[in-house]
Parts: sequence; C-alpha cells; structure tokens
Amino acid sequence: MSLALKDKKGKVGFHHAFAGIRAVFKSEWNFRFHVSIMVLVLAAGLLFELSQLEWALIIIVIGLVLLTELLNTAIEKMIDYLRPEIHPDARFIKDTAAGAVLVSSIVSVLVGVIIFLPKLLSIF
Repeated sequence: MSLALKDKKGKVGFHHAFAGIRAVFKSEWNFRFHVSIMVLVLAAGLLFELSQLEWALIIIVIGLVLLTELLNTAIEKMIDYLRPEIHPDARFIKDTAAGAVLVSSIVSVLVGVIIFLPKLLSIF
C-alpha cells in the first residue's frame, strides 16, 4: 500500500489542504502579505458597503491572488526538490510562476482601484 493511501485513512479530505495552506502561511512572507492585504480590503469593503457585484469581484480577485501564490510556492518547492542546483530551465519555471502571481496581483489592484477609487473620491 502506498504512503498516500495509508496517510488518508480516517482523515477528513480537507485536512491536507488546510495543512498545506497553514504551511505556506507560516513559511512564505509573500503569502502572509497577501493575506494581510486581503483583510484590509475586506474591512474596506464593509466600510464602503459594497454591492453584491463588487463583493463578487473582490472575492474573485482575492481568490485569484491567493491561488496563484499557493501554486507558485508549490512549483518553487517542487523545482527546488527536483533541481537543487541552479539550472536555466529551473530558473525559467520559477520566474514564470512568480510572474503569474504578479499578473494576478496587478489585476486585483486594478479591480480594487475601479471599485474603491470612486468611493474614496466621493468622500473628499
């Protein structure tokens, strides 16, 4: 019997998923940064009483950023495991995964500006 099958006996299916998220939260500064920004954005959403559509967009882009950060971390760890030495292909893979996080972050900032800037400008 494989280790994967033995490890799943008697455990809830989400156990490993939450363990992975906790591990990334503990080990990755960028993930903690994104979670901190998420908390601020959610608080701002409550303060500005976002519409359902605005909440949906905010939640989607938050999920996109956290998802890409989790995948980037998994890819980086896998490359470090498979190719501990510096190799041009390994660097390309890691840089591309980091680029995905950057793209999702830029999209989330743009969505945030579209939603929050008019609300902020109406205050002043």
